[in-house]
Formats: sequence, C-alpha cells, structure tokens
Amino acid sequence: MKKILLFTSLICLPAFTFAQGFQIGIKGGINLSKLTFGDFVSTGTNANGSPNVSVDGQTFRNNLQASLDSKMGTSFGIYARFGRNLFIQPELLYSTRSGSFSVIRNGQTETSTVKTTSFDVPLLLGIKGGPIRIVAGPVASFRINDNQSLGNALNQYTKGSLNDAWAQAYYGYQVGGGLDIGSFGLDVRYQGNISDIAEIKDSGAKFSQGMKSWQITLAYRLF
Repeated sequence: MKKILLFTSLICLPAFTFAQGFQIGIKGGINLSKLTFGDFVSTGTNANGSPNVSVDGQTFRNNLQASLDSKMGTSFGIYARFGRNLFIQPELLYSTRSGSFSVIRNGQTETSTVKTTSFDVPLLLGIKGGPIRIVAGPVASFRINDNQSLGNALNQYTKGSLNDAWAQAYYGYQVGGGLDIGSFGLDVRYQGNISDIAEIKDSGAKFSQGMKSWQITLAYRLF
C-alpha cells in the first residue's frame, strides 16, 4: 500500500503547477463490466484428456460465444483535484469487476464468471465549464489475488518492491464526464484496456482476457 501511495504522490507533483484551485474528497459507485477475449481462442482436451488452449479462428467462432450481460461491481476511494477550468485529478480506488463467458463443449453450454479486484490509480486531465467536466487519462490497476482479503492485499504491496507492484499491474484508459453541484459530484466514465488482465500461453497459443467497463460514481468534496 505504501508503494501505491508513493506512486500516487509522485504523479501528483506536476499538478502543483496548477496553482489555482485544490480539492480532495471521497467517492464511490458501481462498475458495469463486460468480459472480452483476445485473438482467436479455442478450448478443449487433448488425447490424454488434459485441457488445452489453442488458437484457431474457426474453432473460436464455433465453440466460444461472449456473454452480452454486463456484471456489476463496486468502486470506492479518494481523489484530489489541482486546478479549476483546466485540472489534473489523480485517484486511488478499490474496485471490483466481473464478467461472464459461455463455452459450448460437446453440445452443452457452460457459463463461467470471472471476477477481478484491484487498486486502480487513474491520472486524469480535465476541462471544466460551469458545473460540467470532461476528463480523460491513463489508469494503472494493481490486481489483487482472487479470494484475497483487503488486509492481505495491503500487505502484499507493502512488503514487495515497487518493481514487483508494477509487474502485477495492467493498464487501461478512462474517458468520461461529470457534473458538480455544491460539494457533490457525479461522474460517468468508460474504461478500456491497453494491456490484458490475464494471459495464458500453451504450446505457442495465446488466450488473452480483457475487461471493459462503465463506471458511475458519486463524490463528496471534503475541502
């Protein structure tokens, strides 16, 4: 956790050039996510009955169909804003996302749900006119192991090196808009992938997994 806080502090330094305007607050909301897959994936078993993953476009189309359902997760944390009409906004969020996919195997459809939990660190550049804001920027997500408690996750990033933390991260981008009314703010953002959150390689084949999501949050300015 210290490593993530250090990273957040470092990315805040350039924001001090935005001399006018500063605020800090808390925020929370929901993530509506959809699981996506990378290049041409097929699943099955070999002659020994062991599962394998291979790349075959035709098999992918015949045996794998992505679920169209969006799955709901949560997001909460803190944010800071430096500047007024033009601003930089770093955030530190604890987020959960999930998605589902269906595999047709031997005529039977099997549906699986994948859930990810992460510390998200967006660094957003924004423009504000009146109460309306538009923001965009990169986000680094430090993934927490499945079924890992928040306390254990904090220990994981506290004890490891900064390089270890970066090695476990995946990257994306956020773009969206918001509305400020008094001390409250409402944001709607789209988050896409730059790198995959998971990748499996088997005998030269690759199965890559990404997560795209919409995020709706309510913020409260502390000062």
